Amino acid sequence: MCPHSPDIIVIGSGIGGLCASALLARYGKRVIVCESHTIPGGAAHSFRRRGFEFDSGPSFYCGLTGTQSLNPLKQVLDSLGESIQVIPYDPLGHYHFPEGDFPVYSNAERYRQEIAKITTQGAKELQQFERRLLGLYEAMKDIPTLALRADWQVILVLLQRYLPSLAKMLPYLTLVQSSVGDVMDATVKDPWVRRLIDLECFLLSGLKAQGTIAPEVAFMLGERSRAGVEYPAGGSAAIVNALVRGLERWGGKLRLGCHVEQILVESGKVTGVRLRSGEILSAPIVISNATIWDTYNQLLRPEDLPTAYRQTALQTPAVESFMHLHLGIRAEGLDNLTGHHVVVHDSSEDISKPGNTCMISIPSVWDKNLAPEGHHVVHAYTLEPFAEWVRDDGYEAKKREKAESLYRAVEKIIPDIRGRVVLELIGTPLTHAHYLRRYQGTYGPAIAAGKGMFPSTHTPIQGLYRVGDSTMPGIGVPAVAASGILCANSLVSLSQMAELFK
Repeated sequence: MCPHSPDIIVIGSGIGGLCASALLARYGKRVIVCESHTIPGGAAHSFRRRGFEFDSGPSFYCGLTGTQSLNPLKQVLDSLGESIQVIPYDPLGHYHFPEGDFPVYSNAERYRQEIAKITTQGAKELQQFERRLLGLYEAMKDIPTLALRADWQVILVLLQRYLPSLAKMLPYLTLVQSSVGDVMDATVKDPWVRRLIDLECFLLSGLKAQGTIAPEVAFMLGERSRAGVEYPAGGSAAIVNALVRGLERWGGKLRLGCHVEQILVESGKVTGVRLRSGEILSAPIVISNATIWDTYNQLLRPEDLPTAYRQTALQTPAVESFMHLHLGIRAEGLDNLTGHHVVVHDSSEDISKPGNTCMISIPSVWDKNLAPEGHHVVHAYTLEPFAEWVRDDGYEAKKREKAESLYRAVEKIIPDIRGRVVLELIGTPLTHAHYLRRYQGTYGPAIAAGKGMFPSTHTPIQGLYRVGDSTMPGIGVPAVAASGILCANSLVSLSQMAELFK
Protein backbone atom coordinates (compact mmCIF):
# COMPACT_ATOMS: atom_id res chain seq x y z
CA MET A 1 0.00 0.00 0.00
CA CYS A 2 1.21 3.53 -0.81
CA PRO A 3 2.73 5.17 2.29
CA HIS A 4 0.42 8.18 1.74
CA SER A 5 -2.74 6.07 1.50
CA PRO A 6 -5.26 6.69 4.26
CA ASP A 7 -5.60 4.33 7.19
CA ILE A 8 -9.36 4.83 7.15
CA ILE A 9 -11.97 6.03 4.64
CA VAL A 10 -15.29 7.32 5.97
CA ILE A 11 -18.26 7.41 3.60
CA GLY A 12 -20.55 10.31 4.44
CA SER A 13 -20.14 13.44 6.56
CA GLY A 14 -23.21 13.13 8.75
CA ILE A 15 -22.71 13.70 12.48
CA GLY A 16 -21.87 10.00 13.00
CA GLY A 17 -19.27 9.99 10.24
CA LEU A 18 -17.71 13.28 11.34
CA CYS A 19 -17.52 12.22 14.99
CA ALA A 20 -15.85 8.93 14.08
CA SER A 21 -13.43 10.46 11.59
CA ALA A 22 -12.46 13.44 13.76
CA LEU A 23 -11.83 11.19 16.79
CA LEU A 24 -9.75 8.82 14.68
CA ALA A 25 -7.72 11.75 13.37
CA ARG A 26 -7.30 12.83 16.99
CA TYR A 27 -5.95 9.33 17.68
CA GLY A 28 -3.37 9.87 14.92
CA LYS A 29 -4.97 7.94 12.08
CA ARG A 30 -4.82 9.14 8.48
CA VAL A 31 -8.50 9.68 7.64
CA ILE A 32 -10.35 10.76 4.51
CA VAL A 33 -14.08 11.55 4.58
CA CYS A 34 -15.84 11.19 1.23
CA GLU A 35 -19.05 13.23 1.02
CA SER A 36 -21.28 12.96 -2.05
CA HIS A 37 -22.98 16.31 -1.42
CA THR A 38 -21.26 19.69 -1.87
CA ILE A 39 -22.26 20.55 1.72
CA PRO A 40 -21.12 18.52 4.78
CA GLY A 41 -23.48 17.42 7.54
CA GLY A 42 -25.78 14.76 6.08
CA ALA A 43 -29.22 14.99 7.73
CA ALA A 44 -27.86 17.81 9.90
CA HIS A 45 -26.65 20.08 7.09
CA SER A 46 -27.93 23.62 6.61
CA PHE A 47 -28.76 25.28 3.31
CA ARG A 48 -29.33 28.87 2.21
CA ARG A 49 -32.00 30.35 -0.06
CA ARG A 50 -32.41 34.10 -0.73
CA GLY A 51 -30.81 35.08 2.56
CA PHE A 52 -32.70 32.52 4.67
CA GLU A 53 -30.64 29.82 6.45
CA PHE A 54 -32.54 26.56 6.97
CA ASP A 55 -31.67 23.50 9.05
CA SER A 56 -32.50 20.44 6.96
CA GLY A 57 -33.01 18.25 10.00
CA PRO A 58 -32.47 18.65 13.75
CA SER A 59 -33.18 21.95 15.44
CA PHE A 60 -33.57 20.85 19.07
CA TYR A 61 -30.34 20.61 21.04
CA CYS A 62 -29.46 19.92 24.65
CA GLY A 63 -26.17 20.05 26.53
CA LEU A 64 -23.91 21.46 23.81
CA THR A 65 -21.83 23.57 26.18
CA GLY A 66 -22.55 22.98 29.87
CA THR A 67 -19.85 21.46 32.05
CA GLN A 68 -22.44 19.00 33.39
CA SER A 69 -23.58 17.87 29.94
CA LEU A 70 -23.48 14.17 29.07
CA ASN A 71 -24.18 14.81 25.39
CA PRO A 72 -21.79 12.57 23.39
CA LEU A 73 -21.39 15.35 20.81
CA LYS A 74 -20.10 17.71 23.52
CA GLN A 75 -17.61 15.03 24.59
CA VAL A 76 -16.31 14.74 21.03
CA LEU A 77 -15.99 18.51 20.61
CA ASP A 78 -14.12 18.76 23.92
CA SER A 79 -11.68 16.02 22.90
CA LEU A 80 -11.03 17.84 19.61
CA GLY A 81 -10.45 21.19 21.31
CA GLU A 82 -13.50 22.70 19.61
CA SER A 83 -16.51 24.58 20.93
CA ILE A 84 -19.56 26.41 19.64
CA GLN A 85 -21.56 29.44 20.73
CA VAL A 86 -25.12 28.79 21.87
CA ILE A 87 -28.27 30.66 22.84
CA PRO A 88 -30.01 29.10 25.88
CA TYR A 89 -33.80 29.32 26.11
CA ASP A 90 -36.74 28.20 28.23
CA PRO A 91 -39.46 27.02 27.84
CA LEU A 92 -37.99 24.45 25.51
CA GLY A 93 -41.22 24.37 23.49
CA HIS A 94 -45.01 24.35 23.44
CA TYR A 95 -47.38 21.45 22.88
CA HIS A 96 -50.64 22.25 21.12
CA PHE A 97 -53.47 19.74 21.57
CA PRO A 98 -57.09 20.27 20.47
CA GLU A 99 -58.01 20.49 24.17
CA GLY A 100 -55.39 23.10 24.99
CA ASP A 101 -51.84 24.44 24.73
CA PHE A 102 -49.08 24.49 27.35
CA PRO A 103 -45.36 25.26 27.63
CA VAL A 104 -42.74 22.57 28.23
CA TYR A 105 -40.12 23.72 30.72
CA SER A 106 -36.67 22.28 31.34
CA ASN A 107 -37.36 22.38 35.06
CA ALA A 108 -39.31 19.21 35.83
CA GLU A 109 -41.30 20.74 38.70
CA ARG A 110 -42.38 23.69 36.60
CA TYR A 111 -43.37 21.35 33.77
CA ARG A 112 -45.48 19.24 36.13
CA GLN A 113 -47.23 22.40 37.35
CA GLU A 114 -48.38 23.00 33.79
CA ILE A 115 -49.62 19.39 33.55
CA ALA A 116 -51.48 19.80 36.85
CA LYS A 117 -53.57 22.58 35.28
CA ILE A 118 -54.96 19.88 32.99
CA THR A 119 -54.91 16.83 35.27
CA THR A 120 -53.81 16.96 38.92
CA GLN A 121 -53.67 13.19 39.33
CA GLY A 122 -51.83 12.84 36.02
CA ALA A 123 -49.16 15.28 37.18
CA LYS A 124 -48.58 13.19 40.33
CA GLU A 125 -48.32 10.02 38.26
CA LEU A 126 -45.92 11.74 35.84
CA GLN A 127 -43.66 12.51 38.80
CA GLN A 128 -43.57 8.80 39.73
CA PHE A 129 -42.78 7.93 36.11
CA GLU A 130 -39.95 10.46 35.94
CA ARG A 131 -38.54 9.43 39.32
CA ARG A 132 -38.20 5.83 38.15
CA LEU A 133 -36.39 6.81 34.95
CA LEU A 134 -34.21 9.48 36.55
CA GLY A 135 -32.84 6.82 38.89
CA LEU A 136 -31.53 5.04 35.80
CA TYR A 137 -30.11 8.32 34.47
CA GLU A 138 -28.27 8.95 37.75
CA ALA A 139 -26.79 5.46 37.53
CA MET A 140 -25.72 5.92 33.89
CA LYS A 141 -24.34 9.45 34.08
CA ASP A 142 -20.99 8.57 35.66
CA ILE A 143 -19.97 6.51 32.61
CA PRO A 144 -19.17 8.91 29.74
CA THR A 145 -19.87 7.69 26.22
CA LEU A 146 -16.34 8.74 25.25
CA ALA A 147 -15.02 5.92 27.48
CA LEU A 148 -16.95 3.18 25.66
CA ARG A 149 -16.24 0.86 22.75
CA ALA A 150 -18.28 -1.46 20.55
CA ASP A 151 -16.19 -4.59 21.15
CA TRP A 152 -15.49 -6.99 24.02
CA GLN A 153 -12.76 -4.75 25.44
CA VAL A 154 -15.47 -2.42 26.75
CA ILE A 155 -15.70 -4.93 29.63
CA LEU A 156 -12.09 -4.17 30.56
CA VAL A 157 -12.76 -0.42 30.44
CA LEU A 158 -15.80 -0.73 32.68
CA LEU A 159 -14.11 -3.03 35.20
CA GLN A 160 -10.91 -0.98 35.38
CA ARG A 161 -12.42 2.52 35.50
CA TYR A 162 -16.11 2.37 36.35
CA LEU A 163 -16.73 -0.49 38.78
CA PRO A 164 -18.51 1.74 41.37
CA SER A 165 -20.77 3.11 38.61
CA LEU A 166 -21.57 -0.41 37.45
CA ALA A 167 -22.60 -1.28 40.98
CA LYS A 168 -25.00 1.68 40.96
CA MET A 169 -26.65 0.26 37.86
CA LEU A 170 -27.39 -3.17 39.33
CA PRO A 171 -30.85 -2.18 40.67
CA TYR A 172 -31.74 -0.89 37.18
CA LEU A 173 -30.64 -3.81 35.00
CA THR A 174 -34.21 -4.87 34.24
CA LEU A 175 -35.07 -1.26 33.40
CA VAL A 176 -32.24 -1.06 30.84
CA GLN A 177 -33.98 -3.77 28.80
CA SER A 178 -37.48 -2.40 29.39
CA SER A 179 -39.63 -0.24 27.18
CA VAL A 180 -40.88 3.14 28.32
CA GLY A 181 -44.33 1.59 28.02
CA ASP A 182 -43.45 -0.89 30.77
CA VAL A 183 -42.49 1.96 33.09
CA MET A 184 -45.59 3.91 32.10
CA ASP A 185 -47.89 0.93 32.77
CA ALA A 186 -46.44 0.60 36.27
CA THR A 187 -46.74 4.28 37.19
CA VAL A 188 -49.31 6.11 35.05
CA LYS A 189 -53.03 5.43 34.67
CA ASP A 190 -54.18 8.89 33.58
CA PRO A 191 -55.07 8.58 29.84
CA TRP A 192 -54.06 12.15 29.01
CA VAL A 193 -50.59 11.79 30.54
CA ARG A 194 -50.15 8.40 28.89
CA ARG A 195 -50.81 10.10 25.55
CA LEU A 196 -48.33 12.84 26.47
CA ILE A 197 -45.64 10.23 27.21
CA ASP A 198 -46.42 8.52 23.90
CA LEU A 199 -45.94 11.87 22.17
CA GLU A 200 -42.57 12.57 23.81
CA CYS A 201 -41.36 9.07 22.93
CA PHE A 202 -42.53 9.53 19.36
CA LEU A 203 -40.60 12.81 19.09
CA LEU A 204 -37.50 11.12 20.48
CA SER A 205 -37.46 7.75 18.73
CA GLY A 206 -40.14 7.74 16.05
CA LEU A 207 -41.98 5.12 18.12
CA LYS A 208 -44.50 5.41 20.94
CA ALA A 209 -43.82 4.39 24.55
CA GLN A 210 -44.16 0.63 24.04
CA GLY A 211 -41.54 0.71 21.29
CA THR A 212 -39.03 3.09 22.90
CA ILE A 213 -36.29 1.76 25.19
CA ALA A 214 -36.25 3.19 28.72
CA PRO A 215 -32.62 4.48 28.70
CA GLU A 216 -33.45 6.84 25.80
CA VAL A 217 -36.12 8.67 27.76
CA ALA A 218 -34.10 8.51 30.99
CA PHE A 219 -31.25 10.31 29.20
CA MET A 220 -33.64 12.88 27.67
CA LEU A 221 -35.33 13.69 31.00
CA GLY A 222 -32.03 13.95 32.84
CA GLU A 223 -30.26 16.09 30.27
CA ARG A 224 -33.01 18.60 29.60
CA SER A 225 -33.39 19.33 33.32
CA ARG A 226 -29.69 19.16 34.14
CA ALA A 227 -27.91 20.69 31.14
CA GLY A 228 -30.73 22.79 29.69
CA VAL A 229 -31.68 23.37 26.08
CA GLU A 230 -29.88 25.71 23.72
CA TYR A 231 -29.62 26.60 20.06
CA PRO A 232 -26.24 26.75 18.29
CA ALA A 233 -25.54 30.22 16.92
CA GLY A 234 -25.50 29.75 13.15
CA GLY A 235 -27.81 26.73 13.21
CA SER A 236 -26.86 23.10 12.78
CA ALA A 237 -24.14 24.19 10.34
CA ALA A 238 -22.22 25.53 13.35
CA ILE A 239 -22.00 22.01 14.80
CA VAL A 240 -20.98 20.50 11.47
CA ASN A 241 -18.36 23.21 10.94
CA ALA A 242 -16.90 22.63 14.41
CA LEU A 243 -16.54 18.90 13.69
CA VAL A 244 -14.95 19.61 10.30
CA ARG A 245 -12.51 22.04 11.95
CA GLY A 246 -11.64 19.37 14.50
CA LEU A 247 -11.16 16.76 11.78
CA GLU A 248 -8.82 19.01 9.80
CA ARG A 249 -7.01 20.34 12.87
CA TRP A 250 -5.89 16.78 13.66
CA GLY A 251 -4.85 16.03 10.07
CA GLY A 252 -7.99 14.44 8.63
CA LYS A 253 -9.35 15.39 5.20
CA LEU A 254 -12.86 16.07 3.92
CA ARG A 255 -13.60 15.69 0.22
CA LEU A 256 -16.92 17.21 -0.90
CA GLY A 257 -18.66 16.24 -4.14
CA CYS A 258 -16.85 12.92 -3.74
CA HIS A 259 -19.42 10.21 -4.43
CA VAL A 260 -18.48 6.66 -3.43
CA GLU A 261 -19.88 4.21 -5.96
CA GLN A 262 -18.71 0.98 -4.34
CA ILE A 263 -16.95 -0.40 -1.29
CA LEU A 264 -14.27 -2.74 -2.63
CA VAL A 265 -14.03 -6.17 -1.02
CA GLU A 266 -11.62 -9.00 -1.80
CA SER A 267 -11.68 -12.38 -0.06
CA GLY A 268 -13.91 -11.05 2.71
CA LYS A 269 -11.70 -8.02 3.42
CA VAL A 270 -12.15 -4.34 2.59
CA THR A 271 -9.54 -2.93 0.23
CA GLY A 272 -10.92 0.56 -0.33
CA VAL A 273 -13.59 2.35 -2.35
CA ARG A 274 -14.28 3.24 -5.97
CA LEU A 275 -15.57 6.74 -6.65
CA ARG A 276 -18.10 7.71 -9.31
CA SER A 277 -15.23 9.41 -11.15
CA GLY A 278 -13.52 6.01 -11.44
CA GLU A 279 -10.80 6.91 -8.92
CA ILE A 280 -9.93 4.15 -6.46
CA LEU A 281 -8.95 5.01 -2.89
CA SER A 282 -7.22 2.20 -1.02
CA ALA A 283 -7.51 1.64 2.73
CA PRO A 284 -7.70 -1.38 5.05
CA ILE A 285 -10.65 0.13 6.96
CA VAL A 286 -13.84 1.71 5.60
CA ILE A 287 -16.58 3.22 7.80
CA SER A 288 -19.99 3.77 6.20
CA ASN A 289 -22.19 6.58 7.50
CA ALA A 290 -24.84 5.58 4.96
CA THR A 291 -27.92 3.74 6.22
CA ILE A 292 -27.87 -0.02 6.63
CA TRP A 293 -30.05 -0.39 3.51
CA ASP A 294 -27.91 1.92 1.35
CA THR A 295 -24.66 0.35 2.57
CA TYR A 296 -25.74 -3.23 1.89
CA ASN A 297 -27.85 -2.58 -1.22
CA GLN A 298 -25.97 0.19 -3.02
CA LEU A 299 -22.37 0.20 -1.85
CA LEU A 300 -21.70 -3.53 -1.66
CA ARG A 301 -22.30 -6.37 -4.11
CA PRO A 302 -24.76 -9.02 -2.86
CA GLU A 303 -21.98 -11.62 -2.87
CA ASP A 304 -19.84 -9.53 -0.50
CA LEU A 305 -22.06 -10.45 2.46
CA PRO A 306 -23.29 -13.79 3.81
CA THR A 307 -26.71 -14.33 2.22
CA ALA A 308 -28.68 -14.88 5.44
CA TYR A 309 -27.02 -11.92 7.17
CA ARG A 310 -27.75 -9.60 4.24
CA GLN A 311 -31.38 -10.68 4.00
CA THR A 312 -31.95 -10.18 7.71
CA ALA A 313 -30.23 -6.78 7.69
CA LEU A 314 -32.25 -5.51 4.73
CA GLN A 315 -35.48 -6.54 6.46
CA THR A 316 -34.77 -4.08 9.31
CA PRO A 317 -37.95 -1.97 9.69
CA ALA A 318 -37.52 1.72 8.90
CA VAL A 319 -39.02 4.89 10.36
CA GLU A 320 -41.23 6.59 7.77
CA SER A 321 -39.96 9.58 5.82
CA PHE A 322 -41.21 13.16 6.20
CA MET A 323 -42.94 16.06 4.53
CA HIS A 324 -41.01 19.29 5.10
CA LEU A 325 -42.17 22.88 4.82
CA HIS A 326 -39.41 25.50 4.87
CA LEU A 327 -40.71 29.07 4.90
CA GLY A 328 -39.22 32.55 4.89
CA ILE A 329 -41.81 34.92 6.37
CA ARG A 330 -42.30 38.58 7.27
CA ALA A 331 -41.89 39.00 11.03
CA GLU A 332 -43.70 42.25 11.83
CA GLY A 333 -46.02 41.93 14.82
CA LEU A 334 -44.55 38.60 15.98
CA ASP A 335 -42.66 39.97 18.99
CA ASN A 336 -43.67 37.23 21.44
CA LEU A 337 -43.00 34.28 19.14
CA THR A 338 -41.29 31.21 20.65
CA GLY A 339 -39.11 28.75 18.80
CA HIS A 340 -40.38 25.16 19.18
CA HIS A 341 -43.90 23.82 18.80
CA VAL A 342 -45.58 20.44 18.43
CA VAL A 343 -49.14 20.41 17.10
CA VAL A 344 -51.47 17.41 17.38
CA HIS A 345 -54.45 18.00 15.10
CA ASP A 346 -56.83 15.26 16.23
CA SER A 347 -56.73 13.62 19.69
CA SER A 348 -58.94 10.77 18.47
CA GLU A 349 -56.33 9.77 15.88
CA ASP A 350 -53.04 8.01 16.54
CA ILE A 351 -50.24 10.53 17.11
CA SER A 352 -48.04 8.59 14.66
CA LYS A 353 -50.57 8.92 11.81
CA PRO A 354 -48.93 10.91 8.99
CA GLY A 355 -49.99 14.54 9.13
CA ASN A 356 -51.54 14.34 12.61
CA THR A 357 -48.48 15.34 14.65
CA CYS A 358 -46.49 18.25 13.21
CA MET A 359 -43.20 19.59 14.54
CA ILE A 360 -42.36 23.28 14.03
CA SER A 361 -39.11 25.19 14.61
CA ILE A 362 -38.60 28.93 14.23
CA PRO A 363 -34.89 29.22 15.11
CA SER A 364 -34.58 32.87 14.01
CA VAL A 365 -36.38 33.64 17.30
CA TRP A 366 -32.99 32.93 18.92
CA ASP A 367 -30.57 33.72 16.10
CA LYS A 368 -31.65 36.69 13.98
CA ASN A 369 -28.77 36.10 11.56
CA LEU A 370 -30.66 33.12 10.08
CA ALA A 371 -33.05 35.43 8.22
CA PRO A 372 -32.96 38.84 6.52
CA GLU A 373 -33.85 41.73 8.80
CA GLY A 374 -37.55 41.81 9.62
CA HIS A 375 -38.06 38.15 8.72
CA HIS A 376 -38.12 34.69 10.28
CA VAL A 377 -37.34 31.18 9.09
CA VAL A 378 -39.91 28.45 9.77
CA HIS A 379 -39.36 24.70 9.44
CA ALA A 380 -42.36 22.40 9.86
CA TYR A 381 -42.38 18.66 9.26
CA THR A 382 -44.53 15.58 9.73
CA LEU A 383 -44.33 11.85 9.03
CA GLU A 384 -45.07 10.82 5.46
CA PRO A 385 -44.71 7.33 3.91
CA PHE A 386 -42.35 6.99 0.96
CA ALA A 387 -44.62 4.59 -0.92
CA GLU A 388 -46.64 5.94 -3.85
CA TRP A 389 -44.53 9.08 -4.24
CA VAL A 390 -43.42 9.42 -7.87
CA ARG A 391 -42.33 12.45 -9.89
CA ASP A 392 -45.22 12.42 -12.33
CA ASP A 393 -47.69 15.00 -13.64
CA GLY A 394 -49.52 15.02 -10.31
CA TYR A 395 -46.40 15.50 -8.16
CA GLU A 396 -46.70 19.27 -7.61
CA ALA A 397 -50.41 19.07 -6.76
CA LYS A 398 -49.76 16.24 -4.30
CA LYS A 399 -46.99 18.27 -2.65
CA ARG A 400 -49.40 21.12 -2.00
CA GLU A 401 -52.09 18.78 -0.73
CA LYS A 402 -49.75 17.04 1.71
CA ALA A 403 -48.28 20.36 2.90
CA GLU A 404 -51.73 21.49 4.02
CA SER A 405 -51.54 19.77 7.43
CA LEU A 406 -48.24 21.59 8.02
CA TYR A 407 -49.75 24.95 7.12
CA ARG A 408 -52.70 24.28 9.44
CA ALA A 409 -50.25 23.42 12.22
CA VAL A 410 -48.25 26.64 11.73
CA GLU A 411 -51.53 28.59 11.77
CA LYS A 412 -51.93 27.51 15.41
CA ILE A 413 -48.87 29.65 16.19
CA ILE A 414 -49.05 32.29 13.44
CA PRO A 415 -52.71 32.54 12.30
CA ASP A 416 -51.95 34.71 9.24
CA ILE A 417 -48.92 32.68 8.13
CA ARG A 418 -50.06 32.28 4.52
CA GLY A 419 -50.10 36.04 4.01
CA ARG A 420 -46.59 36.42 5.44
CA VAL A 421 -44.76 33.94 3.20
CA VAL A 422 -42.03 35.36 0.95
CA LEU A 423 -40.25 32.05 0.33
CA GLU A 424 -41.77 28.56 0.29
CA LEU A 425 -39.97 25.24 -0.11
CA ILE A 426 -41.98 22.00 0.14
CA GLY A 427 -39.98 18.80 0.58
CA THR A 428 -41.33 15.27 0.09
CA PRO A 429 -39.90 11.84 0.89
CA LEU A 430 -38.39 11.95 -2.61
CA THR A 431 -36.63 15.22 -1.74
CA HIS A 432 -35.42 13.66 1.48
CA ALA A 433 -34.10 10.57 -0.28
CA HIS A 434 -32.42 12.58 -3.05
CA TYR A 435 -30.53 15.22 -1.07
CA LEU A 436 -29.67 13.10 1.96
CA ARG A 437 -29.07 9.92 -0.08
CA ARG A 438 -31.13 7.87 2.34
CA TYR A 439 -33.11 4.73 1.59
CA GLN A 440 -36.74 5.78 1.07
CA GLY A 441 -35.94 9.05 2.82
CA THR A 442 -36.00 7.33 6.22
CA TYR A 443 -34.51 8.64 9.46
CA GLY A 444 -33.36 5.19 10.51
CA PRO A 445 -34.52 1.83 11.89
CA ALA A 446 -37.83 1.45 13.71
CA ILE A 447 -36.81 -1.39 16.00
CA ALA A 448 -39.26 -1.56 18.88
CA ALA A 449 -38.03 -2.29 22.42
CA GLY A 450 -37.84 -6.03 22.97
CA LYS A 451 -38.24 -6.76 19.25
CA GLY A 452 -34.59 -6.92 18.34
CA MET A 453 -31.25 -5.18 18.75
CA PHE A 454 -29.95 -2.34 16.63
CA PRO A 455 -27.35 -3.52 14.11
CA SER A 456 -23.82 -3.18 15.45
CA THR A 457 -21.07 -0.93 14.13
CA HIS A 458 -19.31 -4.17 13.12
CA THR A 459 -20.07 -6.12 9.94
CA PRO A 460 -19.11 -9.61 8.70
CA ILE A 461 -16.62 -8.00 6.30
CA GLN A 462 -13.18 -7.55 7.79
CA GLY A 463 -12.34 -3.84 7.91
CA LEU A 464 -15.89 -2.60 7.24
CA TYR A 465 -17.69 -0.70 9.99
CA ARG A 466 -20.86 1.38 10.19
CA VAL A 467 -21.96 4.49 12.08
CA GLY A 468 -25.07 6.66 12.15
CA ASP A 469 -28.70 6.20 13.03
CA SER A 470 -28.77 2.66 11.68
CA THR A 471 -26.54 1.58 14.55
CA MET A 472 -27.99 3.36 17.60
CA PRO A 473 -31.54 3.80 18.92
CA GLY A 474 -33.03 7.28 18.88
CA ILE A 475 -33.57 9.98 16.31
CA GLY A 476 -31.14 12.79 16.89
CA VAL A 477 -27.64 14.06 17.34
CA PRO A 478 -26.64 12.37 20.65
CA ALA A 479 -27.38 8.89 19.26
CA VAL A 480 -25.39 9.31 16.05
CA ALA A 481 -22.53 11.06 17.84
CA ALA A 482 -22.40 8.10 20.23
CA SER A 483 -22.22 5.71 17.27
CA GLY A 484 -19.16 7.58 15.98
CA ILE A 485 -17.48 7.39 19.38
CA LEU A 486 -18.08 3.65 19.81
CA CYS A 487 -16.79 2.89 16.33
CA ALA A 488 -13.68 5.08 16.59
CA ASN A 489 -12.74 3.73 20.01
CA SER A 490 -13.10 0.15 18.77
CA LEU A 491 -10.38 0.82 16.18
CA VAL A 492 -7.70 1.92 18.65
CA SER A 493 -6.01 0.36 21.66
CA LEU A 494 -7.07 0.86 25.28
CA SER A 495 -3.89 2.82 25.89
CA GLN A 496 -4.70 5.23 23.05
CA MET A 497 -8.18 5.73 24.47
CA ALA A 498 -6.70 6.42 27.90
CA GLU A 499 -4.78 9.39 26.45
CA LEU A 500 -8.06 11.27 25.99
CA PHE A 501 -8.85 10.93 29.69
CA LYS A 502 -5.62 12.35 31.04
